[in-house]
Amino acid sequence: IKVMIRFLASFFFYSMGVQTTMYLAATFGDKELGLPGDQLIMTVLIIQFVAIIGSYLFAFISKKYGNKVSLVIMVLIWTGICAAAYYVYTVYEFFALAFVVGMVMGGIQSLSRSTYSKLIPRNTTDHASFFSFYDVTEKMAIVLGTFSYGVIEQLTGNMRNSALSLGIF
Repeated sequence: IKVMIRFLASFFFYSMGVQTTMYLAATFGDKELGLPGDQLIMTVLIIQFVAIIGSYLFAFISKKYGNKVSLVIMVLIWTGICAAAYYVYTVYEFFALAFVVGMVMGGIQSLSRSTYSKLIPRNTTDHASFFSFYDVTEKMAIVLGTFSYGVIEQLTGNMRNSALSLGIF
């Protein structure tokens, strides 16, 4: 149970950065880069299709090196994504960043859930309650991540600073 609680705490923080990045990517493209709607839709499509490939890639890495190593690699990549977003100024840079987001998005979501399921006590029959904690943790992370993103944007007047700060989580 202690390991599961530590995992949930870690998941809370990295999920704050990951989920907020995914939810606000189009807003960033719109407000910071002035991208038109068709290019923002293209960005969402890139992320979704590449996420399929990323899921398989990180499933392979997980099978070879374990879930923990795979998750650490993805969290480090997400930190790099947050830092890179600060320096994105063109549509092509934004598409390239969307490609990287897609590569790790599918993997981190599926491996987080898979890792958590491995930490649930084997002698329990109440899996729904355990996954309720997981889901509530994820939803709280989304709310707090989005809130902190907005507060930092309001304080600094720049979404780039908000994106950069997500790397802390």
